[in-house]
Amino acid sequence: MNKKIFIYLTFIGLIGLLFSCKKEGTMAVLSDNPTLPNLVTVPDLTLKRTSGTNMLEFVGTPVDPGFQASVTYVLEAAAKGSSFADPVTIYSGKQDLSIKMTVSDLNGILLKKYPADQVTSLDLRIRSVLSLSSGTGSYVYSSATKSADATIYGLPKLDLIGSGITQKIESPLGNGTYTGFVKLDVAKAFTLKDPDANVVYGGKGGVLSVNGSSLVAPVTGYCQLTANTKALTYKLDPYQIGLVGDATPNGWNAPDQKMDYNAATGTWSIKITLVAGGFKFRLNDDWGWNVGGTTDNLTQNGANCTATAGTYTITLTIINGTTGTYTIVKS
Repeated sequence: MNKKIFIYLTFIGLIGLLFSCKKEGTMAVLSDNPTLPNLVTVPDLTLKRTSGTNMLEFVGTPVDPGFQASVTYVLEAAAKGSSFADPVTIYSGKQDLSIKMTVSDLNGILLKKYPADQVTSLDLRIRSVLSLSSGTGSYVYSSATKSADATIYGLPKLDLIGSGITQKIESPLGNGTYTGFVKLDVAKAFTLKDPDANVVYGGKGGVLSVNGSSLVAPVTGYCQLTANTKALTYKLDPYQIGLVGDATPNGWNAPDQKMDYNAATGTWSIKITLVAGGFKFRLNDDWGWNVGGTTDNLTQNGANCTATAGTYTITLTIINGTTGTYTIVKS
């Protein structure tokens, strides 16, 4: 009798386990009482240029859905009361307890969305994106909202004169070092003008000088330009992000399908016709820097992104240099 009871109870236990792990479509059934992620503390968001190198820390606690899953945490900010209709991503990655960045880095992120030199009321939250270990889907949990007032400082700039379009490079710390991505033409030499001091800079061979000769681009297309008006130096290097892969017109061969940069949003985008297949994002037609993965979690040397045949607008956001996110919208 005891043996029969044991077998019966074991059978009931197995049935319960099967039902606790059942799936609805491609989504695993989650715990009835999951532990949500929590944004515990938000630093003082009164940002100052003189404190640009200071570290800020957002502290959070992790999600516990009741089963094992790979989790990506996204720290977002949005206009207060907007229900995160148009959020900006401050951080995306695996770290959930302590998210650290400099004042200048946070200022640069917020400045792409919100006005400089005035107070903006923000809502902040942590989203946890769970990828199921079976590879059958994902699920998203969000923390409660915390509100804070942010003061974002404007940046000193150098205007590019003669490049053919209106563009500038900026100094995040206001310390004489200016940097940015600029679109250049080898046939259009240019100078740099400081509109505040009314000083024009030129240069050659990495040496900057007041009223110097015009600078010449190394390639036609996007470059990263850095200039130091105190040390009187500059650096001008190609910086062209493109799509490569069997879904793209040139397959896995160069030249890649080059993206355009939007300085206001800090994003790269392209409208492109793809065939069914995979693709990745890489820099200067080279594998030294490449990112792949899912729309909400791109990583250095990550897996191929995928697409079905069609015409798409693809927008890439790079976070912390080697991670990011992208959107892909079919026309």
